[in-house]
Order: sequence, then structure tokens, then C-alpha cells
Amino acid sequence: MTERILTMKHVQEFYQHLVREEKSHVTIAKYYRDAQTFLRFTEGKAVTREMVIAYKNSLMERAYAVRSINSMLAGMNSLFSFMGWNDYRVKSIRMQRQIYSAEEKELTKAEYMRLLDASRANEQLNLVLQTICGTGIRVSELRYFTVESVKTGEVTVDCKNKTRTILVPGRLKSLLLSFAKRRKITAGAIFITRSGKNLDRSNIWSSMKKLCNAANVKASKVFPHNLRKLFARTFYCLEKDIAKLADILGHSSINTTRIYIMTTGVEHRRKIERLGLVV
Repeated sequence: MTERILTMKHVQEFYQHLVREEKSHVTIAKYYRDAQTFLRFTEGKAVTREMVIAYKNSLMERAYAVRSINSMLAGMNSLFSFMGWNDYRVKSIRMQRQIYSAEEKELTKAEYMRLLDASRANEQLNLVLQTICGTGIRVSELRYFTVESVKTGEVTVDCKNKTRTILVPGRLKSLLLSFAKRRKITAGAIFITRSGKNLDRSNIWSSMKKLCNAANVKASKVFPHNLRKLFARTFYCLEKDIAKLADILGHSSINTTRIYIMTTGVEHRRKIERLGLVV
């Protein structure tokens, strides 16, 4: 069999393949990094099945979280599929489904409210927080909140080759349009920088981190995706409809949605104690 040698040219071609496949920006960047990491591991040697297994074992030995390892393996498997090396694809590591989330990572509603209070001096950031948490969108989907769409009360989001409609709560609609009017934004995206570009993940992330001390919230809890998870948990507590929630969040699998609505161990223990089965 001809030796299979992976090169940087192959990795770059893989990157272009992901772009043509219209993968999300996050997936493209992640798989490209994973491919580069594996390329470095090969050290220019021919790729073999034994090498692939050794790479998988090296990830496990470095004590990465199982979820992180499986994510890296998914990127590598995608690369192998592109290269036509399907016989080198590896299985993900089996993991027990979590039934509750880590308390130190879960953002509570009370903490969210403190973040809102701490952001009052930065109106745009305050509205970013309320828009993500009030609708459950991904931070990358803020760009779809235009003056035109918000006026209708419905925002059409196109992400990962799926289109869904986000309903804008009346109070949020009023706040966003008032903000746009004061900023003299008459059309197009509402959340923009001074130069007119869309706010990106890094802008929002760094601004949120600056609120931690004033809001007395751990930095480990303060990032955009946690706002989306808070929306999911709050919605599910009211509606108890996981299928509808999956549609709102744009999830293809309900298993993904289950991760979003996990409560902390403290809440889980409280529910067990309410069963009254230990006397």
C-alpha cells in the first residue's frame, strides 16, 4: 500500500473543503486546529493505524476532558474522510451521560440580574446580554437583529444550513428600537462597533469579563454561551417541552438540548430530598 503522508497542503485543502461544505465558522476553525495538531504529531512520518491509535492515547494521557478528546477526534475523523482514509477513523470515547452540571459553571438568574445591573453604564452591552438571554440565540446570531427585522418582531436566523425564526419579546423590541434610534441606526444590524462592523464574539467576551467584579459573579460563569443556557433552563422550567426548546435553540438533536437544561448538583440533591423517601 502506498504510504499515506499528511502535509500542510493537505490540511489547507481540508480547510477549503470545510468552507465549501458551508460548515459554521466555529466548526471550520476548530477542525482546522485539530488537523494541524495531528499533523504536528505525525512529524512528517507516514500515517498508520497504529499512529492514529497512539495519537488518541496521547490525548487521554494528557488528561483532557472526555468531551474535549471526542471533539478533537471528530475533527481528525473529518480530515480522514476528506483524505479518503476512512479505515483510519477512530471511535469516540464512551462517556456516561451527565445528569447535573457543575455548580461553579452554571450561571443563575440572580447572577444574570447582577450582570445586568453592572452593565447599565454600557447600554449596548446591557442589550446584548438581554438579547442573548431573552431569546436563546447564539452570540454569532446577533448580526441578524437588524432594525428591519426587530420592527416586525421576528428575526430570521440562518445558521448551519438551517433557518429558524426568533420571536422578539415586546419589551426587548422596544428597548432595541429605542437604542437604534438614539444611535441613529436607521437600517441594518443594531449591534455594531464604532466603525460600523458587527460586534464579534471576542468583543462581547472581553466586555462581559469586565463585569465580574462589580457583579460579584465568578469569571468561570461569565461568557455568552451561558446566557443561552440560562434561557434554555428557564424556558424548560416553564414549558417542560424539550422538543419545542430544541427547535427554538436550533438543535438537530434533543440530546444536545438535554445538556443545556441540566441543573446543578445542589438543585439535583434538593429534588431528591423532596422525595421524602429517607426517614
